[in-house]
Amino acid sequence: MRVVVVGAGIAGLCTAAGLTSTGADVTVVERAPEVRGGGAGLSIFANGVRALESLGLGWVIDDAVAPTPPTSGTRTPDGRWLGRFDPSSLAGMRVVRRTDLHAALLRAVDGVADIRTGSGVEDIVPGNGLVRLADGTMIGDCDLIVGADGLRSRVRAAIVADPGVRRSGYSAWRAVTSTPVMVAAAGETTGRGARFGIAPLPDGHVYWFASVSDPGDGTPGIDEVRQRFSGWHQPIGELLDATDPAAVGYLPIEELAAPLPTFVGTGGPCGCVLVGDAAHAMTPNLGQGANQAMEDAATLVAVLRRSGPGGLDDALRAYDGLRRPRTQRIARQASMIGRVGQMSAGPAVWARDLALRLTPDAVLNAQMRRLQRWQPPEV
Repeated sequence: MRVVVVGAGIAGLCTAAGLTSTGADVTVVERAPEVRGGGAGLSIFANGVRALESLGLGWVIDDAVAPTPPTSGTRTPDGRWLGRFDPSSLAGMRVVRRTDLHAALLRAVDGVADIRTGSGVEDIVPGNGLVRLADGTMIGDCDLIVGADGLRSRVRAAIVADPGVRRSGYSAWRAVTSTPVMVAAAGETTGRGARFGIAPLPDGHVYWFASVSDPGDGTPGIDEVRQRFSGWHQPIGELLDATDPAAVGYLPIEELAAPLPTFVGTGGPCGCVLVGDAAHAMTPNLGQGANQAMEDAATLVAVLRRSGPGGLDDALRAYDGLRRPRTQRIARQASMIGRVGQMSAGPAVWARDLALRLTPDAVLNAQMRRLQRWQPPEV
């Protein structure tokens, strides 16, 4: 089977690695001049770990086991706890640098997939199994085109009417500290229209993020973070002091404007399928964006293995039936959590915090375990 994977992010590389293991002839097309990871840190939950293991990629996070802080959950800016997770509900979680994970995934496909950089996709003609790149290059005779090209996917429009993207109403700064910092607790702190998250890495450095309600006109630098979060509990100030200002990234948070009616295109000589953000770009509030991309890749590979060479359309329809309900449910949950977490009106914030304080920790732990309760399809 000849496959073109459009996009060399986490979704694309996981999919490419899995498909090459089935014997597929895989070409990865990346718009950027080189394949490299961006961003700061990434939490891989138990479901993401299982997805990587099913793809034969468990080794990419072998060294990512971080000591679990004795307490993790949600706090107020003065440090009072609103809810706490049982460490067992997060026992399978790994926290990694995105650049490290991306480099490991690139090693996994090195030599087994053809990786072409520096030219994005200009046009896709699934009926002819043709991908045309912006530099005029044609890739033909494709059996499957995988859209792993993110929130602003070019492949998506070849399958469905593209709903476009929408801003969530808040933006985030992200970074990893330049030096190790001892933290006694992890999780998220919620204030009025602002949140701050803490996740320790295995080497003692700490991944942190800060989000504020705004129209997306903030500044990338750390000075605005200091200003907005001055007076919040420790170790927030210590984490900011331990961060290289040049390492701080800033992005308005966006999501798919509407859920898609399908993730696949079938019925012709060449199938199309969407994975990762191209299919279900979601806000980061549950930490599941990359995890769901890993699940996508693992599911696609499993259904293709199960169907055999002559059952591509059936495999794609099975993939859609397995992935669309789960990912769209998680995307809705993440969007709702973001809206609640970014509340800024005093009465609404008071009611939110009271509700969190009154919710038994057992309920929060059950929700966290349910989110991670996923297994790859049997082959």
